[in-house]
Order: sequence, then C-alpha cells, then structure tokens
Amino acid sequence: MAELRRNSGKGQDMMGMCNKYIVLVLGIVLVTPGFASDLGKEQRWREQVADSIMDGEEVDVMVDGRGVFGIYTEAANDSKKGMIVVHGTGIHPDWEQVVQPIRVAMTEQGWHTPSIQMPILRNGAEFEEYVLLYPEVPPRLKAAEQFLKQKGAETLVIVAHSQGATMSSYYLSRNGNDIQGFVAIDMGATQKDSDVNSAISLKTINIPVLDLYGSDDLPGVLETAERRKQAATNNAQYSQQVIQGANHFFDQMDDELIRAVADWSQQF
Repeated sequence: MAELRRNSGKGQDMMGMCNKYIVLVLGIVLVTPGFASDLGKEQRWREQVADSIMDGEEVDVMVDGRGVFGIYTEAANDSKKGMIVVHGTGIHPDWEQVVQPIRVAMTEQGWHTPSIQMPILRNGAEFEEYVLLYPEVPPRLKAAEQFLKQKGAETLVIVAHSQGATMSSYYLSRNGNDIQGFVAIDMGATQKDSDVNSAISLKTINIPVLDLYGSDDLPGVLETAERRKQAATNNAQYSQQVIQGANHFFDQMDDELIRAVADWSQQF
C-alpha cells in the first residue's frame, strides 16, 4: 500500500507537470503570431504614409479577413485594365523610387494601379531571411487581383521592383492566377533557396514578361541577367531590356523607366 501511495504521488506529480506543459504550449500558441511579416512595422509604415498620399486613396485589401494597407489610384479614363504595383525589400506601397512614379504615371496610360504592402521584416534583416515570408506572398497578390476584379478590371498585370519582383515571380510560377503580364524591374536571382529564386520561377512562367534593369544596377541583378534569360528560353513572350545609365532605383531616370513600362504595356 505504501508503494502504491508513493506511485500514486508520482503519478499526480507527472500529471501536474503535464498540465503545466500543456498550459505552456497553449500559451506559446496564443502569443506566437501567425505571420512571419513584421505586422507592427507594416502598421507604422501605414501610419506614416497614409496622411501624405497625394495621388490615390488609402484602401484595405482583404487577406484572410485582415485588411492589408494599399493605395488605389484610378485610371484617367474609363478602363478595364489593372496594374498591381509591388515594392521591394522592407519598404511600403508609396515608396518614392520606382513604386510611386509607376503607380501614378501609369494611370495616365489607362491603368488602375493598386499598390499593396508586401510582407516585410525588421530593419537590418538579412536578404536571405526573407525566404520565410514567401508563403505570405500569394494571399496578398491574390487579394489584389480580387480587388481589381471588383473594380471591373479584366486585364491584370503585375509590375514589381527588386525583391518584390522575385516575390511576384514566385507567385506567378506556383499559384493559379489571372495575371496576363509581368514587368520585373531590377530582379536578381541570387537566392540560395531554389524555391524562391527567380531564375527557377521563370522556367514555368509563360505569360509576357519584361525583365527590365539598369546598366548600373546592383551586382546581383547584372550578374544573373544571363541566367534569367536562359531560364526563360521556353517563353517566347519573355524579353529583357537594359536602360543605360540607370541604377537600381532609377534615380533621376523616372521618365525612362515609365516609358519602358508604358511601351511594353501597350500590347494589352
């Protein structure tokens, strides 16, 4: 009986430990965010940017019941064309380099232009850390598609910059979508993870693609240009264009950038 009582005490101790463990696990589940993206930083960007929007309006693009920050600018004419504008690493939908010039200027070319917040990490995050965010990319781009369709758009294209272009290539190669064209601006192919490397993604993208970059671009863009071109050899609608004198952000060369995007988009 004494032995039984001792074992019973041990059993109670074990049950107590298990209960504590269950509570601990539940606590972790409850406090751990379901997103790799830094949602606090996303909100800070929104608060900083929303009141300074000069062209377009702040909108919520709904992703799994949660509003994601976007800026929507209507075309200057009665159009059924939509151009999703995708920013690069760690920034926001109204970034003054590349993103804002395109989202504003292309409305004069007959395109509705939603620019949406993509998943981001803390300041100083390493480039390769962004691999963790890629599963969050498709729901946002799909939501942007649905947003445009609700606005009456029938022709949909994506214009994306830097890592935003890599994210978009990931989406286009692996998910069902209604995108009919893709402009990849300053897109490299340096990721070690083949699942998110744009050169791998380009092998299965078969819509019109403009691979656009500057002659003074970053090494990761310039050194992988041929690799990207070779990856797209089965896509007769792929083209590559270099703008002489342009750097990674097309500083002082917005007109050349917009002209290239506008000329390419006339096919739609």
